[in-house]
Amino acid sequence: MTLTTSSSMRSNRSFSFKCATHERDREIYCVNDFHVVTKEKPFIKKMAECLANKMLPHQRDRKYYADTFKCWPPPYFIMLISVVEVICFVYHLITNDANPPNSSVPIDSIFIYRPDKKHEIWRFLLYMLLHAGWFHLTFNLIVQILIGIPLEMVHGSGRIACIYLSGVLAGSLGTSIFDSNAYLVGSSGGVYALLAAHLANIMLNYSNMEYGVVRLLAILLFASCDVGFAIYSRYESEPSSSIPSVSFVAHVGGAVAGLTIGLIVLKNFEQKLHEQLLWWIALGIYCACIIFAIIFNIVNSGNYVSDETEYVTLIKEHRSY
Repeated sequence: MTLTTSSSMRSNRSFSFKCATHERDREIYCVNDFHVVTKEKPFIKKMAECLANKMLPHQRDRKYYADTFKCWPPPYFIMLISVVEVICFVYHLITNDANPPNSSVPIDSIFIYRPDKKHEIWRFLLYMLLHAGWFHLTFNLIVQILIGIPLEMVHGSGRIACIYLSGVLAGSLGTSIFDSNAYLVGSSGGVYALLAAHLANIMLNYSNMEYGVVRLLAILLFASCDVGFAIYSRYESEPSSSIPSVSFVAHVGGAVAGLTIGLIVLKNFEQKLHEQLLWWIALGIYCACIIFAIIFNIVNSGNYVSDETEYVTLIKEHRSY
């Protein structure tokens, strides 16, 4: 009796061993006495697992995301905003023949952020739809698509839209305080908000993420070089240059928004106590900065150049994007 039971257990273990070791990355379809038949995972599930491994720090979060992933609704926000930015650029390219493709958009555009038009509050956000040349547009599109779409697939369109728009708003409000004579075009504030949000996630959980240290260093190197170029071009470029200078304040403002709002809205499937405290701290910092910037602009709303001719001359010396 004992021998029979032991033999049966060994037989069962052999089948279990086959199931565990044969084609580890596939799902078991059925088991019989002769062979193991496996079923290949669908492409969608493989993609979900890949995204989870790249974007989520904890194994439980990765498994939950991969098991519950659905293709609908698709990640529409980044694609929609990218298409609108391209349409706006092509429109200005066609309707303003006097301006070459690598020059600034017209200063009389209703979307461009201008210090003397602060009362037109839509400019604090809609300047993101304009770009100063093909290089500026292409660079922002590449970064926001490569970073934004994977983040959007994991965390949802609403959360990524919140981070992106908060970065755009922080970029214009920060510029209105620290670079008050400059005007703005471009979505760099939103792009840097996405980068900073992803960077914050990696910094807090780099030991649990695939190639966490490498990705952290790559993002830091990219951001440092880009901001360094922005600072150099802002203060060293000649006013007569055909290439507009870069507003580093918008980059920094977008990054600060991404670091704070990213911690608030990025999905955490199982929040711990210290993460809740960090959530409130981040919310307090962002709200305090936004409130201060709004009050500052209200108090100083009359401090701009009123003469249009003088302002056009001034703005040519402070072109930025």
